[in-house]
Amino acid sequence: MKFRFGLYFLLPFISVVVLNTSFAQDNAPDKTFSVTQEKRIGEIAADYLRAHPEILIQMSETLQQEQEAKQTRGFKSAALEQQGNILGNKNIPSWGPGDGKVMVVEFFDYQCIWCSRFAPELEKVIRSNQDVRYFFMEWPVFGSRWPVSLLAAKTGLLVWKEKGPEAYLAYHNGIYATGLIEGRLTKETVTKTSGDIQFRQDTIDEVNTTLKNIKDIATATGLTGTPGIIVMPVKGATEENTTVFSGMTESESLQAAINKSRH
Repeated sequence: MKFRFGLYFLLPFISVVVLNTSFAQDNAPDKTFSVTQEKRIGEIAADYLRAHPEILIQMSETLQQEQEAKQTRGFKSAALEQQGNILGNKNIPSWGPGDGKVMVVEFFDYQCIWCSRFAPELEKVIRSNQDVRYFFMEWPVFGSRWPVSLLAAKTGLLVWKEKGPEAYLAYHNGIYATGLIEGRLTKETVTKTSGDIQFRQDTIDEVNTTLKNIKDIATATGLTGTPGIIVMPVKGATEENTTVFSGMTESESLQAAINKSRH
């Protein structure tokens, strides 16, 4: 409102300058501003903005909001396109009823500090919403920096494949419960938390394929880091009932997104 008022306040002064200058230009029929007029208008506008810098702040905030809204629409549209790839890939770990009407999808890395902070928030939501299907997208974005990140992700996929959803959820929560993040997680901790599960060549190949599939989905969705969370109905998903968090969120916001997807 201040920005709009500021422009209205400025217009009368601009009009006076334009009219006065017009008569000095022999009442030229051309309706466009002359170079002199344009220069004077610019000077008045610049003076006003210097006197009212809050207008520039408001303009910047408005532009940022518009950019964020555009990015959010892009996330939602891409998530809708990728929903089938998530639901159709049985090698992606999941927990919850097969006929759950709402799905929560988390892209994460076990060495990500914000993923670690989100983990207990997700646990709260799972306890309160056991009718929801949760998908765990192992995306070790820090794998090149901390190799144990990649090992933990591969181990998680193997636990899912060989031991099922309950064992996987216990492993997932167990790794985060150690508090060992940002390169402090060890191979010994991963092995112990997984129940000393062992890789074979055939399982390694399958796990690597799943990791690539998850990475492709994350990239196609437009996510650039972890955590990333998608909440949407399993059927009838639209941009209106889908929510994408491109970063850490709290249980209250996640619960609100689930409620929106239920209606």
